[in-house]
Amino acid sequence: MHEEVAERLRELITEGRLAPGARLNERVLCEQIGVSRTPLREAFKVLAAERLVELSPNRGASVVALSRSDVEQLFELMAALEALSGELAAARRTDGEVDEIRALHFEMLAAHARRDLPAYYALNRRIHCAINRCARNAMLTETYDSINSRIQNLRFRSNFNRDKWDAAVREHQSMLDALGARDGVALRALLDEHLRHKRDAVLEDWPTADARLPG
Repeated sequence: MHEEVAERLRELITEGRLAPGARLNERVLCEQIGVSRTPLREAFKVLAAERLVELSPNRGASVVALSRSDVEQLFELMAALEALSGELAAARRTDGEVDEIRALHFEMLAAHARRDLPAYYALNRRIHCAINRCARNAMLTETYDSINSRIQNLRFRSNFNRDKWDAAVREHQSMLDALGARDGVALRALLDEHLRHKRDAVLEDWPTADARLPG
């Protein structure tokens, strides 16, 4: 039960419905999710281990808020992880895996056409994770998942600008083409650039160098 609750909280954090820095009211969340306090508190512990939630003896649980420096460093690392995933995936992927990723891509295009950002982003995340799994490197996947979970809300909000969202879709088509062609050099460069564009989109609206992500 607590794993299901944790996944629901991840979704709420990713989509910004639980804003960075927000205190997590146990009573409200129990009513919203439909669970008792025990699985909710266990879910808080899971998310605290993932560094999505901060637990304080005096203030309870709150959503972690990142600084500008945090964002810059996390995206710098994530760009390297995505790039390595792409390079290895291009060499190790199967035709069946490419077909599955292509199917997800077409579903993602449909969600983009509807301007359904939550559906689009869920498919987008599955595509990136699928490319990582094609790399067939368990240690890479472990590190990838750990860092990626911390910036889901940022990757989600990077699509708020319509022009940047449209550009990201075009970048995904280029990535799919490189994966299909087994062009690891191109896919590595595309994924690195894609993540840096995401970082720039997030930091564009950041108030000051020291401010944390606004709620």
